[in-house]
This record gives sequence, C-alpha cells and structure tokens, in this order.
Amino acid sequence: MSGYLLRLLGLAGLLMLGTPPTLVAGTNDPWPGLVQDIFSNRPMNDGSDVIGIEMPARAEDAAIVPVTLRTKLPPADSRQVLSITLVIDQNPAPMAAKFQLGPDAKVSEISTRVRVNNYTDVHAVAELSDGKLYMAKTYVKASGGCSAPAAKNADEAKGRLGQMRYRQFAKAGEGSASSVREAQIMIGHPNNSGLQMDQLTQLYVPAYFINELRLWQDDSLILTMEGGISISEDPNIRFTYVSNGAKRLRAEAKDTEGHIFQREWKVDDSGT
Repeated sequence: MSGYLLRLLGLAGLLMLGTPPTLVAGTNDPWPGLVQDIFSNRPMNDGSDVIGIEMPARAEDAAIVPVTLRTKLPPADSRQVLSITLVIDQNPAPMAAKFQLGPDAKVSEISTRVRVNNYTDVHAVAELSDGKLYMAKTYVKASGGCSAPAAKNADEAKGRLGQMRYRQFAKAGEGSASSVREAQIMIGHPNNSGLQMDQLTQLYVPAYFINELRLWQDDSLILTMEGGISISEDPNIRFTYVSNGAKRLRAEAKDTEGHIFQREWKVDDSGT
C-alpha cells in the first residue's frame, strides 16, 4: 500500500473520530512526494498547452475558493483528456478531486469551490489518451479553509441533505449553439471536513462528505468526480460539454455514510 494511501487511512480514522490531525504547514515543497504518492511517480510533462487552472491569487473566503479547470487541446489534436486531478498541496488531504471525463462528452471546462487551508501551490494534472500526464499549477494565498465553521447550522444542513438543483446556461462562441452546453449541478450537503469544531460542544465534527458524483446525458457519461474533504459545503459543479441530443440529464451522488442521491432533469433544447 502506498504511503499516500496509508496517510489517507490514518487521516480518515482521525476525522471520523472527530479528532483533527496536527496542522503544520510544511516548510519544504510537498509536490515531489505527492507525485510519488498520488501518481506513482509517473513523469510530469509541461501542461501549459493542455490544461489550465484558474483561481484567485488571494482568496476572499478560504472555505469557498473558486477554481476552474479548462482543457486547451486544439480541435486538430487527436488526443483526448481522460481525467483531471486537482491537488491542493498544503491541504490535510491534498487530492481535492479527480474528474473522469466521458469519452463522447468533450468536457472543456469544470468549475467548483474548494477549501484552502494554507498558502499553497495548487496543481491540475491531466491524463491524456497518449498515456502521459500533463501538469499546470497556480498559487493561492488563503488559510483556515478546512477548519472554518459551517455556513449553515446542523438542522438547516440536515433539511437540505441530498437536495439537487440543475441550471443550464447559454454557451456561445464554441461550436454550434445547439451542441455546446454549459450546466451546473448543486448538491445540498454539509461536506464536513473533520477539522471543524462544533461551537456548542467544542468537539470536532466528524468528516462527512460527497465522495462520488456521476453525471449523464441520457445514458451517456458526461463526467464523474471522486471528491474529498477539500470540496466546499454544498458542492457546486459547473461544466461545459457537447450535447449528444439527449433530452434529460441525470445525476447520482454518494456520500461517506453510504447515502445515495439521484435526480433527473429535462434538458432545454434551446441550449439556454
């Protein structure tokens, strides 16, 4: 078992028990060790022409930092992006999310909100159909995002648990207006990091978060997400994809307590 998995298991045990690990920002660059632990030390290629990552240089709120991942392959490039892994180097569990992209959906943008615990490099690693990994990074100034108190109280969060909302947007300037779609899925869930303290009991709230999300247009996969404690409260995923003419969009999410949330929506044929 890799050192990264062992550390994750140890961290998960502490979080589930409501006991936070000691948080000390590393003085050395953790990235080489993360490449070994998360990516089995596979070579990292310059991804400046493959994958882009956008985040604010200084976060307004470390608990809900926006991040956008954007593919850059030109139409003439025959390679496909198979997956994108988001790594927040200095977070307690650095792998924030891994997105697997549907083979026919041609996903070009994914946006979400994350917790950032310390000043840190943030890496986006794309795996392409050529079998290689391509990396881009940015730097974010933020602190305390993983331990920030929940925005909603426990009763409100419980009442919203598993509620899903869907929005569809116009997407101009890429392909035909009828084929390129931009949509957003929002899930009501506390996504507790395990590092937040209950203000009444003064005890740490155990980790409890959405760890799987799958999206389809009819029965064709758009993307999947493997999430962790770094995804913000009430997970919010916005994405751009190419429609196959499907009349419905389906979502299925699972959390760390085994709950399954499912929803289906009619897709607006106008693309707006």
